[in-house]
Amino acid sequence: MGAGEVAAGMTTIGLIGAGHIGSTLARLAVGAGLGVIISNSRGPQTLVDLVADLGDAARAGTAVEAATEGDVVVVTVPLHAIDKVPVEPLAGKVVLDTTNYYSQRDGHRPELDSGETSSSELLAAHLPGAWVVKAFNHITAADLGSQGLPAGTDGRRALAISGDDAEAKAVVASIIDRLGFDVVDAGPLAGGWRHAPGTPAYLPRLDRAALEQALADARPGPGDGSATA
Repeated sequence: MGAGEVAAGMTTIGLIGAGHIGSTLARLAVGAGLGVIISNSRGPQTLVDLVADLGDAARAGTAVEAATEGDVVVVTVPLHAIDKVPVEPLAGKVVLDTTNYYSQRDGHRPELDSGETSSSELLAAHLPGAWVVKAFNHITAADLGSQGLPAGTDGRRALAISGDDAEAKAVVASIIDRLGFDVVDAGPLAGGWRHAPGTPAYLPRLDRAALEQALADARPGPGDGSATA
């Protein structure tokens, strides 16, 4: 994979999941001049109104179609649904993972509670041929849709990414910048706990310097890989 080639040739974002974050990302992507194919677990027919609102650059499809046709694919589903994410179409692709582990929603997962692994590492294990990058997991959909600013703006909000492949992270960073946010590299995928729920980076509006400090101030705790990262 060449990150420059992917970023330069990228025209379509595939979205697996059409909840608050997924639909907001779809809207931002269309606004940034990208095509969108969006899917959910209930079928394309349930996304007719959303796609009509997004305009001609967006269309609904199945998860397999979103995975196949997206140049870069966003997985934005609850943790308990990641086993249903299609595997083969995502081989060789950059996958943005917005997943967080919420035990009250997802049920207790001993391997996450103990820190043996993390939510994004579970997705990466499910998608062995993909380059998974954790992103967009520490901002609300409302803030994501309203706080983007042009590059170079003073006080521009920054978002953290974590991943194991430098070129994949470069692709994701270019997307985040295009959607209106600065980027801070939080390290490997296993280090995604630094911007998971319960950390200083989770939810506050922080510029690049403040986010870097928040990531540095994060301390291990129960859940989402933090015990071993």
